[in-house]
Amino acid sequence: MTALKQRLVRLVEAAGPISVAEYMTACLGDREAGYYTTREPFGRDGDFITAPEVSQMFGELIGVWCVGAWAALGQPQNAVLCEIGPGRGTLMADMLRTLARIAPAFLRSVRIAMVETSPRLTEIQQQKLSGAAPSISWHQHIEDIPEGPLILVANELFDALPIRQFVKINDRFVERLVTTVSTDEGTGLGFTAGAGSIDAALLPDGHMQAPDGAIFEAAPVRTALMQQIAERIGAGRGAALLIDYGHLEAGFGDTLQAVSKHKPQGVFERPGQADLTSHVDFAALAETARALACRTGTMTQGDFLIAMGLLDRARQLGANKDETYREQIRHDVERLAGPDQMGTLFKVLCVSDHQSRIFPFDRQSE
Repeated sequence: MTALKQRLVRLVEAAGPISVAEYMTACLGDREAGYYTTREPFGRDGDFITAPEVSQMFGELIGVWCVGAWAALGQPQNAVLCEIGPGRGTLMADMLRTLARIAPAFLRSVRIAMVETSPRLTEIQQQKLSGAAPSISWHQHIEDIPEGPLILVANELFDALPIRQFVKINDRFVERLVTTVSTDEGTGLGFTAGAGSIDAALLPDGHMQAPDGAIFEAAPVRTALMQQIAERIGAGRGAALLIDYGHLEAGFGDTLQAVSKHKPQGVFERPGQADLTSHVDFAALAETARALACRTGTMTQGDFLIAMGLLDRARQLGANKDETYREQIRHDVERLAGPDQMGTLFKVLCVSDHQSRIFPFDRQSE
């Protein structure tokens, strides 16, 4: 039993069941034993691998998108390029290297802001990005970033923000809580049904037809962050590119999951020592942004990367290289854009101010 698990068991025994959101917050952000505050989980030697760690092509194409967004905004000279949740800084490093090559005027004019809450990861990012651009600042909150037209990128950020779960019992969706349970090893943690329910107006259409035991996930923290981003963009100029795994239409299902060393684990198995995430409801995020006078567009990661020139970039990288190198490039393309890998599971949401149409979402933005 991890130290955090022991603490959570004592908390529940003393004060009663806690919400799934409270459990996720403790597992990921506890100052002494939280997953993101005590370890560096990224990469092949960590617990999971993100798209920037798969291949430099991902960050390069995001950099190309940023240049296009800047052009769509009228090439403002006081723009802010911001990444939220930058991990080890790999994505921003690849973006900046690309920008230095293809758009030096953009790189000279833009101010770069990194939003990171982990002191440990901030230090890693600062080391990695040292000297990569004239002006890089770090902030703990999005409201602290400099004023100006905003070009924002976030990759695998929303999936780690806490959710609340509701389970259907006797035609009502009541909150799913975390409580103590007896196991072969002693007292552990498990799920129970609470007394509180959710307003039916917040549930998807057809919720009355859902079977007993159906799970609905709500994410007030994700909605609040989306509101902050959309308010900044809607009140001024800007665009945001948000990439995560999830679904484009609201529905039902238990997507809470834990991963350690690239393998799934039980969500109560090792609190604080395994990544804990859930699928992102992109329909809810887009609706929040549109309510604040923003345009939105969505597509799969595979479609986005292909539209941005993934295949052409792969051919460039593979030119004049040996077959082993070219085979690795082909493998990386399949990993990033293949329908049975990241290509379909991951979705991309573009949010822009009402004036701007941002490629490749310009033909389907609402």
